[in-house]
This record gives sequence, structure tokens and C-alpha cells, in this order.
Amino acid sequence: MITFNKASIIILILSAVISGCGGKSPDPMVSSEAPDCVFPDAPDEAAPGWVCDFAVKGADLTAIGYAQKSAAGFSFMKQMATADGRVQLAQIFKTRVQNMIKQYAETTGSADSETVDRVNTSVSKLITNETLVGSRIFRSRTSPTGGLFILVGLDSVKVQQSAKDAIQTSMNNDRALWQEFKAKKAQDELAADIAKMKGN
Repeated sequence: MITFNKASIIILILSAVISGCGGKSPDPMVSSEAPDCVFPDAPDEAAPGWVCDFAVKGADLTAIGYAQKSAAGFSFMKQMATADGRVQLAQIFKTRVQNMIKQYAETTGSADSETVDRVNTSVSKLITNETLVGSRIFRSRTSPTGGLFILVGLDSVKVQQSAKDAIQTSMNNDRALWQEFKAKKAQDELAADIAKMKGN
């Protein structure tokens, strides 16, 4: 029969405690998972989701502008990042409106693909970063390198109005082309119908 004295029991308990503490426990503050989004100019640093084009509440159409750290100061960087974002927003907006026109033509059976392409070209020429003056800054964040990221965008109402304005201006500039495209639809009604389409 094996017997344990008090000293043996204490030694056994201490051994168990020491072996249990032998492996280093993970630091709860350090996560081994990669972040969902990082700063493009600082890939080791986690960034807010909008920097990686995650959806932002209230913004239907968005683009990210960037300005490097500048000795000219924060105001200058903000102007540069906002301008950069608006240029990109105009490109995204062009694609959106072109898709609206294409979707309208497919849904209603209006025009052939050649006419749709010509209409899209006409509208695209009108859409510049100045067209989107109604855009606003939704978010901004300074990156670890000192650069500035700015999220500019339009809400759904502004997207529809800007699309309608661009389409109507194109209609005024090239009436014959739009007559060929729209058949018997009235100009305002057609522009409104197209602007309501999602065109993602």
C-alpha cells in the first residue's frame, strides 16, 4: 500500500501547478486573426472598414480619396484627398449611369446596342468631378504614415438627381440621338425613369 506524507502531497501539488504554468498563455489583447481591413499605406495596421470599400450607412455611391502627408498642412491634404475622391466618384458614377441606360433599354426594348453605346458616350462626356459638387465627406481618417483617407459620396436622392441632370443635359445637346433612343417617351419622364434604376 502506497502512503503519502504531508511533504509528498505538497510536492505533488506544486509540481502540478508548475507544469500547468509551463506553457505561456496567449495574451488576450493580441489577436492572431488578420484584420478585415488595413491601411493601404500601412499594411500592418488595422483600418476602418470604409477604407476597404465596406458599405457606409447613408451613402449610396462612394469613393475613397487619399493625400500623402504634406508640409503644407492638414487643410491642403484635405483638399487634395477630397479632390482625388471626387475624380474617382465621377468615374464610378459614369459607370452607374451607363448601366442605368443599358438596363432601361433592355427592360423596355428601346434602341439597339449601337444606339445605347452612343447615348452612353454622350452622357459620359458630361460627367466630371465637377458634376458631383453635391457630394460630401462621409468619413476621414489619418493613417499611421500621416496620410489622409477621405470617403466622399452621394446619398440615393443625390445619385438620382445627378443622373437625371446629366441625362437631361445630354438630351438637350443631342436631341436626334435621344429621339432615336427613347421612341415616344417624354424627355422628363424618360430621364426620371432611367434615374430611378439602380444600375450597379
